[in-house]
Amino acid sequence: MLVIVLENAPPRLRGYLTRLFLEVRAGVYLGDFSRRVRDRVWKIVGEEIGEGNAVLAWSCPNDSGFDFVTCGKNRREPVELDGLKLVTFSKPEIDLSAFERPPPTRSLTTLEKDENHPGNSVDFLASSNSIQ
Repeated sequence: MLVIVLENAPPRLRGYLTRLFLEVRAGVYLGDFSRRVRDRVWKIVGEEIGEGNAVLAWSCPNDSGFDFVTCGKNRREPVELDGLKLVTFSKPEIDLSAFERPPPTRSLTTLEKDENHPGNSVDFLASSNSIQ
């Protein structure tokens, strides 16, 4: 049994896979082929995936009962730990420059009189001190 899952794949690749596999959901393909066919199909998927990503899983006689490979950009990365293949998440690439604040044009602690705003903090502080 073979399972291929595609994300953000070009229509040409999806059309190619529908000739060989049964597409049970959008981007999910099922089939039962030999290792030779699996390797040839995966080579084509790897060449044609473009900006998308794909995973191929198949049954095999190991402890977990299956094996898988991935290609393309994806946060999930396969790792092997004590003979078992597991999946780890890579850290997302975030551009922090969008979150940086520009330097303030005027400090909030400055108590200078602003000619454009006659009721500024200096006037307020002067009037509050005279009340007491």
